[in-house]
Amino acid sequence: MTARIVNVTVNTTDPRALAEWWMKVLDGKITRDFGDFIFTDAGAVGLAFQRVDERPGGGTLLHLDLDTEDLAGEVARIRGLGAELVAERQAPGIAWTTLRDPDGNEFCVSQGH
Repeated sequence: MTARIVNVTVNTTDPRALAEWWMKVLDGKITRDFGDFIFTDAGAVGLAFQRVDERPGGGTLLHLDLDTEDLAGEVARIRGLGAELVAERQAPGIAWTTLRDPDGNEFCVSQGH
């Protein structure tokens, strides 16, 4: 038997609000809502959101990398949805922007990943 990733789970104090925000970013949908636990369909790997009273350490508990054909356009769209700019970075053959979602989780959007 082989294990496979079915969800990336985000710890948050407000699972519904954060799930809705991410589904706008990824053009996905909430598939099951149990209040404190929410499951989504956001592409090949699902995102799940679970309520915690407080995030340990107060920082990011995971990191998602998104890829796009239009880095500037996609970053502008996601910032328009409420993401905060952290940094713009480059390495040979790849450019990416680090953003924060409304709950403070950092993620990257890249072109050429």
